[in-house]
Amino acid sequence: MAGASGYVGGRLVGQLLDAGYQVRCLARTPQKLDRSPWRSRVEVVEGDVEGDLAHAVDGIDVVYYLVHSIGEGEQWAEREALGAANMRDAAATAGVNRIVYLGGLGDGGGDELSPHLESRHNVGRVLASGPVPVTELRAAVIIGAGSASFEMLRYLVEVLPMMVTPRWVDTRCQPIGIRDVIRYLVEVLDVDETADRVLEIGGPEVLSYREMMAIYAEEAGLRKRVIIPVPVLTPRLSSHWVGLVTPLPRSLARPLVSSLVNEVIVNDSAIVDLCPFERVPYAVAVRRALDRTLDHEVSTRWTGAQSVALAGTLPTDPDWSGGAVLRDERERFVNASESDAHETLCRIGGEQGWYGSDLLWSIRGSVDKIIGGPGMRRGRRSPTELNVGDPVDFWRVEAIEPSKLLRLRAEMRLPGVASLEWHVEPAPQSEAGPRCRIRQTATFVPRGLWGRLYWYAVAPFHHFVFPRLLDGIVDAAESLRSPSEEVAR
Repeated sequence: MAGASGYVGGRLVGQLLDAGYQVRCLARTPQKLDRSPWRSRVEVVEGDVEGDLAHAVDGIDVVYYLVHSIGEGEQWAEREALGAANMRDAAATAGVNRIVYLGGLGDGGGDELSPHLESRHNVGRVLASGPVPVTELRAAVIIGAGSASFEMLRYLVEVLPMMVTPRWVDTRCQPIGIRDVIRYLVEVLDVDETADRVLEIGGPEVLSYREMMAIYAEEAGLRKRVIIPVPVLTPRLSSHWVGLVTPLPRSLARPLVSSLVNEVIVNDSAIVDLCPFERVPYAVAVRRALDRTLDHEVSTRWTGAQSVALAGTLPTDPDWSGGAVLRDERERFVNASESDAHETLCRIGGEQGWYGSDLLWSIRGSVDKIIGGPGMRRGRRSPTELNVGDPVDFWRVEAIEPSKLLRLRAEMRLPGVASLEWHVEPAPQSEAGPRCRIRQTATFVPRGLWGRLYWYAVAPFHHFVFPRLLDGIVDAAESLRSPSEEVAR
């Protein structure tokens, strides 16, 4: 597979492995795949689609070509064509049986295709010009955390309650969930009729970008967005404010925005008969993409849980994937055992309090109670035991692992989702006795503009409460030393 480190490729590899296929991945920098959940199950070959591919394709039955060069210099379109030609020739020489390529929808409709879409089509033509049969799947916007087009839409809707947009906001599109894209890519291998064809894939709905933004806002729990289209804002100009509002690199945002002027809908639905299954509606795909809590290990069955996992982020996705996640991270070494440190963490809240930061948390609890939240009144069920699901003042235990982890999720009224997590890790022993390290992370996933403003408004509070809290935890853990440890010291 060429493109295993990319958004689609990283998700496709696991599905192919679970379906019983052996997978070889071509990577310019193999180390980028080390964090992939499937890394130990694949063969990795170092190389580039523009270089010598003989070793990469030797003995291969099917090549998945999921490579693009968008944003990689001014000559990216020429590089895409050269890479496709090189793979075409290498596959022919090696006797590859089929090439599967994922391109983009858009037939121009009388209008000139954007450079991005034109290059996607050209890569398909180049691959198909050789003797190896090519299955080209063409898709519009892919909905899933990590998809560049989806992330651009996500940030625009979440950050801007009101948008002044070009006329492309009313361009029609047929978005498709990442779950369905992956399923098509796998299933075409079992259908001989899909060889030597261009097949258009899309979700069950045709929507304008305005409608897609409105549905996203609803699924994300945001207020209705005000969208004002104007004729004077060109795609080139709009790419500049997209670059300001979203964390996508401008070199990537510009060609994506320029493609929004082209209608991208399915005109030939042959794939529906060749690979029949129920496609996911846009709103459901968005809902799954917004779920950041799932494990990414997936099974061979196309279950609901699996499709949500496919829609989430992977460790190999870019840093800007998955929406805004704001953090306050701190760590301290503790002269105590891991079990003593974890025991200290599990006593937090209730009558025990918050280890020297009680006043600050009480103030926050009072504010929460005034605005309709639970405040600090709930306490905890037991002063000595803590289990998943237990309340801890205005938090609730979300995860707990003996001597390793405690994670609390906030139930206070917030414009977003907050969690507070501690990891206890081994550390080099000191002459003073047992030693470990505690990593404390406060995480906030903001909801819309107000969520971001809230985080930065309370940032000064964080500089007082979080260091004091961690210091108090360390002091309490070190005071739990057993008598034998004190004597040894």
